[in-house]
Amino acid sequence: MKLGWLVRALCALLSSFFVALLLSPCVLRLAKRLKAGQPILCYVKQHAAKAGTPTFGGFIFLLSTLFATMAFCFHEKIGVGLIACFVMLSYAVLGFLDDFIKIKTKDNMGLRPYQKVVGQAAIALIVALFAYRSKEIGPAVYFPFYGKAVDFGVWYVPFACFIYLALSNCVNLTDGLDGLATGCSLSYLFTFAVVLSLCVVKNAVAPSLLTFCAALIGGLLAFYLFNANKAAIFMGDTGSLGLGGALAAIALFSKQPFLVPVVGIMFVLSGISIIVQVCYFKVTHGKRVFLMAPFHHHLEKKGWGEAKICALYSVLSAVMGVVAILSVIVGQYG
Repeated sequence: MKLGWLVRALCALLSSFFVALLLSPCVLRLAKRLKAGQPILCYVKQHAAKAGTPTFGGFIFLLSTLFATMAFCFHEKIGVGLIACFVMLSYAVLGFLDDFIKIKTKDNMGLRPYQKVVGQAAIALIVALFAYRSKEIGPAVYFPFYGKAVDFGVWYVPFACFIYLALSNCVNLTDGLDGLATGCSLSYLFTFAVVLSLCVVKNAVAPSLLTFCAALIGGLLAFYLFNANKAAIFMGDTGSLGLGGALAAIALFSKQPFLVPVVGIMFVLSGISIIVQVCYFKVTHGKRVFLMAPFHHHLEKKGWGEAKICALYSVLSAVMGVVAILSVIVGQYG
């Protein structure tokens, strides 16, 4: 069996890692010089000491991923991996606008919620229509533990849009502690790297998607060295929205979107905890389910340290990742 696709993926991971290591000090110095400090929410008292920590750290893994993906997908003119990379960058541009406004106004508001959702939805719709019409992707998806693809037809478009909107927002919400979104994303990506490898062997997925996934892993590993508690730099919305778009693209382009709530369980928890908190607050006229939402802030209020919360989230994501891999093996090979 020829393993050129695996060699390219591993080389993309390593090259992205070392490029990100080289970029990190440069981005950090530039962010400090531009006084691009992250405004901190006034009601998160535990984070008051983080005020002024440089943001825009997402550029570290975004640029390294772009470089490695383009370098090792040279054999394809415009492959699925490059399209996924462009999706990531599109969401990153939207996040950059949000970060820029926050820094310019010295306020944590940034883009208005409706502005952000409209931008996310527009990107999602364009990519969903592309995937629906693409011969390499198409409207068929797999279910966990089930080996046959189910054709969603035209319903694939709104379904894909929902995945992009949900995951990009949930990753953004999870990016509330040093290294939290990074650690969960690495567990997610390592899981999908295994899943994609299994699918490439079956000729069910374009190898370039695995190359992109590996490149993103490499960039995030290097970024994690600077983002773990105590963070020297934050990824910002530039990083978290771009990362969310990338994670959604990998799941949808691999035809495995139903693995998202499994391996991305902690992202889902962040989103659901916000919805539950807001709905319960309105129904009960002021009562709360959690001390604070998203759920990681509730744990902080209960006295948990950031490192312990990050470890819990990453470990649970990794364990659920094993379940996701098992479901694909049973479905594809069982």
